Amino acid sequence: MARIGYASVSTTHQDLSLQLTALKAAGCEVIRSEKISATSTNSRVELATILAFIGVGDTLVIDRLARSIGDLQDIVSTLKAKGAILQATEKPIDTGTAAGKAFLDMLGVFAEFETNLRRERQLEGVATAKAEGVYKGRPASIDPEEVRALKAEGISPTEIARRLGIGRARAAPERVGTARELGR
Repeated sequence: MARIGYASVSTTHQDLSLQLTALKAAGCEVIRSEKISATSTNSRVELATILAFIGVGDTLVIDRLARSIGDLQDIVSTLKAKGAILQATEKPIDTGTAAGKAFLDMLGVFAEFETNLRRERQLEGVATAKAEGVYKGRPASIDPEEVRALKAEGISPTEIARRLGIGRARAAPERVGTARELGR
């Protein structure tokens, strides 16, 4: 019956030390951590490792876990199927109890709500900036004429991509140009 800690922050410049201290104080024998966004579980390698190896009677101890109710429910479901439970360091979350599970579900709903509000505000800000002519989008990272010239010399898209340090898909002449030029 292991207590496994999981610490995460959204960006590389954020600090994990407070979470790591709390997980050690909570009695975690193993602690995995990563600096990656919690908006999705897709690229969270350390979390995937924990979920792959956690077993019956084990406890996953966290400070924060997910910003999507769907991801949160998937994680809790995986733990339940493996006979493990989820506990939080500073909140009354313990999926071994009915009250702890209910509290976790409520937190998940509010976390997803906050993420959706943030996304709406960002989209509103971009729309306002575009309407005022301030937002022009990301500047072009490649020169379309350079790609076309290399293609005209008979150089393959793979070689063009290697020479220019870009992805192969972007080295195909029919894909070169700004979003506006491409009708997107």
